Amino acid sequence: MIHRIGILHPGEMGSAVAATLVNSGMQVGWCSIDRSAATRARAEALGLTAHTSLQALCDNSDLVISVCPPHAAIAQAEAVLACGYQGIYADINAIAPATMQQIAGSLTATGISVIDGGIIGLPPVARGTTWLYLSGPGAEQLVPCFKAGPMEVKVLGREIGQASGLKMCFAANSKGTAAMHTAILGAAEAMGVREALEQQWDIYNPGFTAKTHGRIRQVARKAWRFTGEMQEIASTLANCGMPPAFHQGAADIYERQVGFKDTAEEPSITEILAAVRPETDD
Repeated sequence: MIHRIGILHPGEMGSAVAATLVNSGMQVGWCSIDRSAATRARAEALGLTAHTSLQALCDNSDLVISVCPPHAAIAQAEAVLACGYQGIYADINAIAPATMQQIAGSLTATGISVIDGGIIGLPPVARGTTWLYLSGPGAEQLVPCFKAGPMEVKVLGREIGQASGLKMCFAANSKGTAAMHTAILGAAEAMGVREALEQQWDIYNPGFTAKTHGRIRQVARKAWRFTGEMQEIASTLANCGMPPAFHQGAADIYERQVGFKDTAEEPSITEILAAVRPETDD
């Protein structure tokens, strides 16, 4: 039975995962070393047990859940492995199936049970808005840990890579489309036809421009996370025989927005388009 769960780490999404676990009666701990004040505040608000080292967290957990930026997923798994952990490890990061399988291979070789996961949706405040998909041998044993919501949980199957694959395909559309629209607006702005383009968008689809602006602005402060995610998506598509260049370009668009990390307010469309357009000589 799973009772003690370690969460790495209670950021915006990680704290939503932790809240669901706490609501479901689980004992949830976290590693407080080198974490931000915002992360500490979230953990304290949820009543999570603080551990001052990753080793202590691993020693006191039946299940460790990794929620981190995609580019850090492998290093996080290796750090847990170095602690001699022998429980269940659930990687629920936005990574390619091949990356997930690489992580699983390293961990299972030492006796750790591995579960693949992928989150679809924003950090939830109510049920029916965000889903955690799981796959891999024994994935069903995690379902009771999430029974009380607000995050929903579904098991896809017994193969490592299924949950990650679903996440990659979903994000390829949602976040990939936001990057594509950013690039389109940037080009239209450069050519002096942005206003005409937006008017034409709204003729065919009333409200499209406002909705597109809203989505672009919403993701800008998280762009620093999405560069790696787009690269993972590109890898996923390439491994399935699909062209990866679409999302390699999306990674570039998000890389140009890393300066918006930790800004107090969402940047304006004007600020975002200025950031993604390369400087040119007058």
